[in-house]
Amino acid sequence: MQVILTKDSSNTILNTELNETYHSTHGAIQESRHVFIEAGLLHLAQELKNITVLEIGFGTGLNAMLTLIEAETLGKQVDYTAVEAFPLEKDIWQQLNYPRMLFSSNDTGIYQKLHLAPWAGPEEITSHFRLHKIHQKLETYSPLFEYFDLVYFDAFSPAVQPELWTVEIFTKLYSAMKPGAVLTTYSVKGDVVRSLKTAGFEVEKIPGPPGKRQITRAMKHI
Repeated sequence: MQVILTKDSSNTILNTELNETYHSTHGAIQESRHVFIEAGLLHLAQELKNITVLEIGFGTGLNAMLTLIEAETLGKQVDYTAVEAFPLEKDIWQQLNYPRMLFSSNDTGIYQKLHLAPWAGPEEITSHFRLHKIHQKLETYSPLFEYFDLVYFDAFSPAVQPELWTVEIFTKLYSAMKPGAVLTTYSVKGDVVRSLKTAGFEVEKIPGPPGKRQITRAMKHI
């Protein structure tokens, strides 16, 4: 695992064995905010007072941190579940500069709380944000039926983790989502879009962040 700098001055991690980064090298914070916050959370926020989120791949904790910040800003209650098969070691995530980039002071308290929360049972991080971290492979995870309003699908790319971008996985997520719920992901690969549609989703391609022309937003039928 190698910490690298991206074009918006925020860090990401390069997995040198897979030759895959956790976030876009064009801008880690920029990408996460665009794909998951703007296309997902803010897309639903006006209609919902309380929001249940499922993240596939807790990774660096950046998506959770950005969601927490928005929950506080908007005054929304967010119940956030994150499924992660391979948690980062403390000596890696401590090197990431997200607290310095996202807060006026270099306060690492909230970021540390997200990472140090136990991998079992929900943990109240702030009065607006509750985190439930699950240390498990997505293939064996059994989510509650029609529980989630929003899914952040942030697994490694289909080229690296093809087993996570299947009709079977998306069908399982579809059943875990409420009618009208939304799934966002950075991938617009043809196989991914077809698998989402086969699982029952209505799929649209929307403009992407710098360095990426389009991303995918999928909705469960109301």
